[in-house]
Amino acid sequence: MKAELKSIGNKKTSNIELADSVFGITPREDIIARVVKWQLAKRRAGTHKVKSRSEIAKTGAKMFRQKGTGRARHGAASVVQFRGGGVVHGPVVRDHGHDLPKKVRKLGLRSVLSAKAASGKLIIVDNLESDGKTASLKAKLTGLGVSNALVIGGETLENGFVRAAANIPLIDVLPSQGLNVYDAVRRDVLVMTKDAVDFIEERLK
Repeated sequence: MKAELKSIGNKKTSNIELADSVFGITPREDIIARVVKWQLAKRRAGTHKVKSRSEIAKTGAKMFRQKGTGRARHGAASVVQFRGGGVVHGPVVRDHGHDLPKKVRKLGLRSVLSAKAASGKLIIVDNLESDGKTASLKAKLTGLGVSNALVIGGETLENGFVRAAANIPLIDVLPSQGLNVYDAVRRDVLVMTKDAVDFIEERLK
Protein backbone atom coordinates (compact mmCIF):
# COMPACT_ATOMS: atom_id res chain seq x y z
CA MET A 1 0.00 0.00 0.00
CA LYS A 2 1.11 3.56 -0.70
CA ALA A 3 1.26 6.47 1.72
CA GLU A 4 2.37 10.07 1.51
CA LEU A 5 5.78 10.97 2.85
CA LYS A 6 5.69 14.44 4.41
CA SER A 7 8.06 16.78 6.13
CA ILE A 8 7.43 17.70 9.77
CA GLY A 9 6.15 21.01 8.41
CA ASN A 10 3.35 19.20 6.51
CA LYS A 11 4.86 19.47 3.03
CA LYS A 12 4.52 16.41 0.82
CA THR A 13 7.91 15.24 -0.38
CA SER A 14 7.10 11.91 -2.09
CA ASN A 15 5.23 8.62 -1.70
CA ILE A 16 6.33 5.61 0.32
CA GLU A 17 5.41 1.97 -0.11
CA LEU A 18 4.18 0.30 3.10
CA ALA A 19 4.20 -3.47 3.57
CA ASP A 20 0.65 -4.85 3.44
CA SER A 21 1.64 -7.59 5.89
CA VAL A 22 2.37 -4.94 8.52
CA PHE A 23 0.14 -1.97 7.71
CA GLY A 24 -2.63 -3.58 5.66
CA ILE A 25 -4.02 -6.54 7.61
CA THR A 26 -7.51 -6.79 9.11
CA PRO A 27 -7.04 -5.50 12.70
CA ARG A 28 -7.76 -7.95 15.51
CA GLU A 29 -9.19 -5.93 18.39
CA ASP A 30 -9.20 -8.98 20.66
CA ILE A 31 -5.46 -9.46 20.10
CA ILE A 32 -4.81 -5.75 20.73
CA ALA A 33 -6.70 -6.06 24.03
CA ARG A 34 -4.67 -9.13 25.02
CA VAL A 35 -1.37 -7.38 24.35
CA VAL A 36 -2.43 -4.25 26.28
CA LYS A 37 -3.47 -6.42 29.23
CA TRP A 38 -0.12 -8.24 29.08
CA GLN A 39 1.81 -4.94 29.03
CA LEU A 40 -0.12 -3.45 31.95
CA ALA A 41 0.23 -6.66 33.97
CA LYS A 42 4.03 -6.60 33.49
CA ARG A 43 4.34 -3.06 34.80
CA ARG A 44 2.38 -3.72 38.02
CA ALA A 45 4.67 -3.55 41.06
CA GLY A 46 2.89 -6.33 42.96
CA THR A 47 4.13 -4.94 46.28
CA HIS A 48 0.71 -4.92 48.00
CA LYS A 49 0.86 -6.88 51.25
CA VAL A 50 -1.17 -7.49 54.40
CA LYS A 51 -0.24 -9.50 57.49
CA SER A 52 -1.65 -12.95 57.98
CA ARG A 53 -2.42 -14.41 61.39
CA SER A 54 1.06 -15.90 61.72
CA GLU A 55 2.67 -12.45 61.25
CA ILE A 56 0.66 -10.52 63.86
CA ALA A 57 2.66 -9.45 66.94
CA LYS A 58 0.17 -10.54 69.61
CA THR A 59 0.42 -13.05 72.42
CA GLY A 60 -0.64 -16.58 71.67
CA ALA A 61 -2.01 -17.06 75.18
CA LYS A 62 -5.65 -18.03 75.54
CA MET A 63 -7.76 -14.88 76.04
CA PHE A 64 -10.01 -16.27 78.77
CA ARG A 65 -10.98 -19.62 80.17
CA GLN A 66 -12.77 -22.13 77.99
CA LYS A 67 -15.97 -22.48 79.99
CA GLY A 68 -18.11 -20.53 82.35
CA THR A 69 -17.85 -17.03 80.84
CA GLY A 70 -20.83 -17.22 78.49
CA ARG A 71 -18.66 -16.05 75.65
CA ALA A 72 -17.52 -17.86 72.51
CA ARG A 73 -14.42 -20.02 72.72
CA HIS A 74 -11.31 -18.10 71.70
CA GLY A 75 -7.60 -18.73 71.75
CA ALA A 76 -5.06 -16.22 70.43
CA ALA A 77 -5.96 -12.55 69.83
CA SER A 78 -4.37 -12.65 66.36
CA VAL A 79 -7.38 -14.33 64.76
CA VAL A 80 -9.16 -12.53 61.94
CA GLN A 81 -12.32 -11.80 63.98
CA PHE A 82 -10.63 -9.23 66.20
CA ARG A 83 -9.45 -5.70 65.49
CA GLY A 84 -5.70 -5.82 64.96
CA GLY A 85 -5.84 -9.46 63.98
CA GLY A 86 -4.56 -10.98 60.78
CA VAL A 87 -6.22 -10.86 57.36
CA VAL A 88 -7.36 -14.10 55.77
CA HIS A 89 -6.57 -14.65 52.08
CA GLY A 90 -5.22 -11.09 51.74
CA PRO A 91 -2.90 -9.85 48.98
CA VAL A 92 0.75 -10.88 49.09
CA VAL A 93 3.83 -9.70 47.20
CA ARG A 94 3.79 -11.36 43.79
CA ASP A 95 4.51 -10.89 40.12
CA HIS A 96 1.40 -10.10 38.07
CA GLY A 97 3.15 -10.73 34.75
CA HIS A 98 2.11 -13.60 32.52
CA ASP A 99 3.42 -15.11 29.31
CA LEU A 100 2.17 -14.13 25.88
CA PRO A 101 3.47 -15.84 22.72
CA LYS A 102 5.74 -13.72 20.55
CA LYS A 103 3.56 -14.28 17.48
CA VAL A 104 0.56 -12.89 19.39
CA ARG A 105 2.56 -9.82 20.42
CA LYS A 106 3.64 -9.26 16.80
CA LEU A 107 0.07 -9.69 15.57
CA GLY A 108 -1.08 -7.11 18.12
CA LEU A 109 1.48 -4.60 16.84
CA ARG A 110 0.57 -5.28 13.21
CA SER A 111 -3.12 -4.90 14.10
CA VAL A 112 -2.69 -1.51 15.76
CA LEU A 113 -0.51 -0.25 12.89
CA SER A 114 -3.09 -1.41 10.35
CA ALA A 115 -5.92 0.15 12.34
CA LYS A 116 -4.12 3.51 12.41
CA ALA A 117 -3.43 3.32 8.68
CA ALA A 118 -7.01 2.34 7.83
CA SER A 119 -8.47 5.20 9.88
CA GLY A 120 -6.11 7.80 8.37
CA LYS A 121 -4.31 8.33 11.67
CA LEU A 122 -0.88 7.23 10.46
CA ILE A 123 1.47 9.99 9.30
CA ILE A 124 4.87 9.24 7.76
CA VAL A 125 7.50 11.99 7.91
CA ASP A 126 10.98 12.06 6.42
CA ASN A 127 12.72 13.11 9.65
CA LEU A 128 12.20 14.80 13.01
CA GLU A 129 13.94 18.12 12.53
CA SER A 130 13.67 20.65 15.34
CA ASP A 131 15.47 23.73 16.59
CA GLY A 132 14.79 22.67 20.18
CA LYS A 133 12.09 25.31 20.66
CA THR A 134 8.79 24.05 22.01
CA ALA A 135 6.76 26.84 20.37
CA SER A 136 8.10 26.18 16.87
CA LEU A 137 7.63 22.41 17.21
CA LYS A 138 4.09 22.87 18.47
CA ALA A 139 3.33 25.08 15.47
CA LYS A 140 4.68 22.42 13.10
CA LEU A 141 2.63 19.68 14.76
CA THR A 142 -0.47 21.86 14.62
CA GLY A 143 0.13 22.39 10.90
CA LEU A 144 0.43 18.64 10.56
CA GLY A 145 -2.96 18.32 12.25
CA VAL A 146 -1.51 16.66 15.33
CA SER A 147 -2.42 17.46 18.92
CA ASN A 148 -2.53 14.00 20.51
CA ALA A 149 0.12 11.70 19.08
CA LEU A 150 2.82 9.12 19.55
CA VAL A 151 5.93 10.09 17.56
CA ILE A 152 8.28 7.27 16.56
CA GLY A 153 11.75 8.26 15.40
CA GLY A 154 14.78 6.27 14.34
CA GLU A 155 17.00 4.12 16.55
CA THR A 156 18.43 7.33 18.02
CA LEU A 157 16.43 10.49 18.64
CA GLU A 158 17.52 14.07 18.17
CA ASN A 159 17.95 15.66 21.60
CA GLY A 160 16.46 18.98 20.50
CA PHE A 161 13.27 17.33 19.29
CA VAL A 162 12.91 15.27 22.47
CA ARG A 163 13.41 18.34 24.70
CA ALA A 164 10.93 20.42 22.73
CA ALA A 165 8.31 17.66 22.64
CA ALA A 166 8.63 17.00 26.38
CA ASN A 167 6.86 20.29 27.11
CA ILE A 168 3.87 19.58 24.83
CA PRO A 169 0.93 17.77 26.48
CA LEU A 170 -0.35 14.57 24.86
CA ILE A 171 2.77 14.18 22.70
CA ASP A 172 4.96 11.14 23.37
CA VAL A 173 8.27 10.44 21.61
CA LEU A 174 9.89 7.00 21.38
CA PRO A 175 12.70 5.46 19.34
CA SER A 176 11.71 2.87 16.75
CA GLN A 177 12.64 -0.06 19.00
CA GLY A 178 10.31 1.32 21.68
CA LEU A 179 7.12 1.15 19.61
CA ASN A 180 4.49 -0.82 21.51
CA VAL A 181 0.76 -1.51 21.37
CA TYR A 182 -0.25 0.27 24.59
CA ASP A 183 1.42 3.60 23.76
CA ALA A 184 0.06 3.47 20.21
CA VAL A 185 -3.48 2.83 21.44
CA ARG A 186 -3.48 5.55 24.08
CA ARG A 187 -2.62 8.29 21.56
CA ASP A 188 -4.91 9.35 18.72
CA VAL A 189 -2.36 9.74 15.89
CA LEU A 190 0.77 7.76 15.13
CA VAL A 191 3.61 9.73 13.53
CA MET A 192 6.53 7.67 12.20
CA THR A 193 9.71 8.53 10.36
CA LYS A 194 10.75 6.66 7.22
CA ASP A 195 13.60 5.03 9.16
CA ALA A 196 11.13 3.85 11.80
CA VAL A 197 8.91 2.32 9.12
CA ASP A 198 11.86 0.39 7.68
CA PHE A 199 12.86 -0.82 11.15
CA ILE A 200 9.34 -1.93 12.08
CA GLU A 201 8.77 -3.74 8.79
CA GLU A 202 12.01 -5.65 9.29
CA ARG A 203 11.06 -6.41 12.90
CA LEU A 204 7.58 -7.70 12.06
CA LYS A 205 8.47 -9.88 9.09
